[in-house]
This record gives sequence, structure tokens and C-alpha cells, in this order.
Amino acid sequence: MRVINVQVYTEEGVFVPGEIETENGKVSKVIIDGTKSGNVEDSEVIDGEGAYAIPGMIDIHFHGCKGYDFCDGTREAFEEIAKYEASIGVTAISPATMTLPVPELERILAQAAAYRLEKSEKDCGIQADLVGVNMEGPFISAAKKGAQDEKNIIPCDAEVFRRFQNAAKGLVKYIGIAPEEGDAKTFIQEVKDEVTVSLAHTNADYDTAKAAYDAGASHAVHLYNAMPAYTHRAPGVIGAVADSGHVMAELICDGVHIHPAVVRTTFKMLGAERIIFISDSMRATGMPDGRYTLGGLDVDVKGNRATLVSDGALAGSATTLPDCMRTAVKEMGIPLETAVACVTANPAKSLGIYDEYGSITPGKKADIVLLGKELELKCVVKDGKVIFGGLSE
Repeated sequence: MRVINVQVYTEEGVFVPGEIETENGKVSKVIIDGTKSGNVEDSEVIDGEGAYAIPGMIDIHFHGCKGYDFCDGTREAFEEIAKYEASIGVTAISPATMTLPVPELERILAQAAAYRLEKSEKDCGIQADLVGVNMEGPFISAAKKGAQDEKNIIPCDAEVFRRFQNAAKGLVKYIGIAPEEGDAKTFIQEVKDEVTVSLAHTNADYDTAKAAYDAGASHAVHLYNAMPAYTHRAPGVIGAVADSGHVMAELICDGVHIHPAVVRTTFKMLGAERIIFISDSMRATGMPDGRYTLGGLDVDVKGNRATLVSDGALAGSATTLPDCMRTAVKEMGIPLETAVACVTANPAKSLGIYDEYGSITPGKKADIVLLGKELELKCVVKDGKVIFGGLSE
């Protein structure tokens, strides 16, 4: 396949006019205007009509969409979630679990591992690739539980984590903890070489959070949300993230969770290379307004705002990752080139899959998304095949 007449997003994080060639599901050549194309006269040709060509997006933290939740733990849920995500340009996913009983989490993870194995053995090009699981609970703080169910919260425990990882057959990429609960330092030191340890739903102060990062934690779950506010005398988790250069942080740029000025400040504080956009979307995403559930709790959804029925707390998001990227660019003043990195290269690097995903580079998966001038979705190419849209040939 040839994708011609596009603005190609390069590994250097800039757009250049050119075209892309794919073969056997991989990018075979990136041709910048002025260079000579190969002998591909017989290839299918997609005319991008000047569209932006970006890598397939990667969501490392979301719960569900189209009426399904990852924690439903069924093949139908996994498939429908993966189909919807692929159709909107999110071609790789690392869904998040909720705070559920340990046996229930083991069951969900085992089902996910079985689904991933079966998917890898057959052609499932219309589905996003399941590349990881982001465990948001159960090792969190009741003080900052948000939409997590308090009765299932437990202290961090390396043996329990390994039960999760064994059930998932290595699919768990992130394990969240509240470092003020239990013996977090010992836990971090014991598992940090097996999984990315993140601080999640925590009431930790600066010193406690910084000690966790110094011990080997390296990620922050939805920065600013479900953690103490950053103030000039109590910088908390946010200050510890800023002072820990190895830490990457998730941001929900849906226009609900974080004020645009705070998003802009965070880029200045951390640098773009440390920020990953996530959707944190729940099962109501892509569905009408109404009442849904998240982690067994009732949630009311109106527009892109999801709140717990019990206390009105924010309960995830009803916004897709592509819409978060658009919001960041069009309403928050983040440059397009920067925003694209936050949904492609940065999550791929965080997951440890940048050798296959996250950039339009020869040898990597031919997952390509074409966006119009207003960032509207034009076409999705997954493994070298058009799975959504299509432009003049």
C-alpha cells in the first residue's frame, strides 16, 4: 500500500510532506518529498489529500466504551472495546482495572491473557492490539479512592502482585500504589524490575511520594486527580513528580478533569517527553447520556462528564483519546506536534514497545491515522489495511 500526499509525522516530532509505503503489515518506506519512490506501481494507493499522517494512537489508561468495561472480563467485552478503539484511531491499548476483590481481578486478567493469545494466532486487524494492563487498584488509599470501591482496597503486597502477573501471563505493565499505605518502599524495591510502579489514588505528601520515586517507582496515574493539590507549602505528589526526572505522568485532557492553564503549566514543569495523554474513558464513551456503572458503582453521564451518583465525584471520563488530543490542541494551546507525541511515542516508550509502535518508521507496524486540517478522523490503517474511512485512490 502507498499512502500519498500526506504530512508525515516523523520520529523527530515534526510534520513533513511525503508518502508512506507498507508491506506485509509493516512500514517499508517513508518517502519525503523530493526523494524517489520505489517500484510500487501495483500497490493500493490512498491519496491523503494533504491530511496529517500520524502513528496509531495508544491509550494506556481507560476502562471501556460502547457499553462495555474491561473488568466485565468477557471475550465479547474485550473484542467490542478493541474494535471501537481501532475504529477511532487508537490501535494499541492498555486498559485499566478497578479496585475489585483479588480473585475477581485474577479472573479478569486470565481472561485477558487468553484473549490476547487467541488474537495473536489469527487475523484480527479490525481490533486494537492489547499490549498491556494498567492496574489502578487495589493497592490504593481510601482517602483518595475516587470511583474505586473502598471495601476492596488492600495494602501493597508483592505476592499478590505476582498472582496478578501470573494470571495475566506478564500482561500487567503498571501497578498502582498509594505509598503512604503499608510497606511501600519494600514493595517497590521488590517488583520495580518486573513492572512499572505508579503512584495512584494516593494522599501522600511530598516526602513520602519522593521516597517512593527514589526507591524505583516511575509513573503517576492521572496527575492532579485522586491526589493532594499542589500548593506552595505542600507540593505533594505533583511536586515529587516534577523533582523526579525519570517519572512519566498521565494527563486527562478532556476539558473536565484539568484546567487548560494547569495543562500548559505541566508541560513547562515536566517537559513534553514525560507526559502521556490518557482518556480514562468508561463504558459510557460512545454511548448516549444516562446512568452506567464503573467498578460496580453507579455513574451518571452527561456529555463528557461522568460523576458518581453517591457523592458527585468524577468517575473516569466519557471522552476518547483522540478527542483528548484535539481538546489539548484546539482548546488548551498545546502544539499539535507535541500532542501527537503524547498519544503515540510517549506511551509506546513507557510501555516498552517503541520498537514496534509509536512512530511511522520502516520495520514498525503499519498503524497509521489520517487527520484532516481540523483534526477530524479521515482514515485508519491497521497492520497495513484500511479499517476505517478511506480517501480517493
